[in-house]
Amino acid sequence: MELLAPAGDLEKLKMAFIYGADAVYLAGERFGLRAGAGNFTPGQMKEGIEFAHDRGKKVYVTVNVIPHNDDFTGMADYIKEITALGADAVIVSDPGILSLVREISPDMPIHISTQANVTNYMSARFWQRQGVSRIVAAREMSLSELAFMHQILPEMELEVFVHGAMCVSYSGRCLLSNFMCGRDANRGDCAHPCRWKYHLTEETRPGEYFPVEEDKTGTFIFNSKDLCMIDHIPQLAKAGIYSLKIEGRMKSVFYVATIVRAYRKALDKWRENPEEYEIESRWLEEVSKVSHRGFTTGFYFGKPGPESQNYRTSSYIREWEFIGVVRSYDEREQAAVVEQRNRLLKGDEIEIMQPDGNDIQM
Repeated sequence: MELLAPAGDLEKLKMAFIYGADAVYLAGERFGLRAGAGNFTPGQMKEGIEFAHDRGKKVYVTVNVIPHNDDFTGMADYIKEITALGADAVIVSDPGILSLVREISPDMPIHISTQANVTNYMSARFWQRQGVSRIVAAREMSLSELAFMHQILPEMELEVFVHGAMCVSYSGRCLLSNFMCGRDANRGDCAHPCRWKYHLTEETRPGEYFPVEEDKTGTFIFNSKDLCMIDHIPQLAKAGIYSLKIEGRMKSVFYVATIVRAYRKALDKWRENPEEYEIESRWLEEVSKVSHRGFTTGFYFGKPGPESQNYRTSSYIREWEFIGVVRSYDEREQAAVVEQRNRLLKGDEIEIMQPDGNDIQM
């Protein structure tokens, strides 16, 4: 199985590969779905693709915006550009963009985005007939449904999200942000109103707000926990999954390194001996070091119930703090140059994360 990581910028791309990713997905300055991510200039994309290919890794470029007519202005030139830069595949959700890619770059592998809401084998078969090589399945599919899809279409690569934030709507097709603040989630600019606290108002009592409370902490009616499937690698493999995708192009470089390394360890152990594979508690402990909202397995084992929601707060759980990145190390002097990202106080205990897992406690 492939381990696919988010690359919100060039630093995160390099860190993803250093810590064990097989491939990354990223966006250029247009036509992606993460306006808040750093995204890539043509020069940065070129450097990132070269960095990947030098290590036998892959780069997939998102062109998965839900386009309006004006969005096609310049798109043909953009597709030509990412083809020339050596992208290994493009991720699309719209049939119009797909046809444009087929016309301009007929040999370019095409992956269908989760934004296309593929929830059944008939939809997957339709896309396969259009020349698509991979489906990024909707998060709403169960493992049994995915296994059946793989059985019907064994040549189609199946990619699924295994870690990260969950959207309350069908795989991102949400209009809350657009309606409430004019920020279009389907064009990369979601304001996440699903995480807000809400009150009721009554039209004859302007200015009076009535709390909506489930308990003393309030109500978070759309507040899903984060997806985490690190303890279920064998089940994903049995279902025929080809690629395990980590969400989070807008997350920190610390998030990318930590989550990628943990899943790399779990995957490698499964590959070594699938028959005697055992879950290690330290993997879940490791992914819990980054900010999160608690964990759920989503729809993989059936429809999620109340346990998949966080009813206490919409804030992240933060038990560890990312303080910096080691930029160089002089072995003779035993001195490191660290780029500081957060405050460090005298007496603090720190942990230096290494790609091989041999962390240093100080």
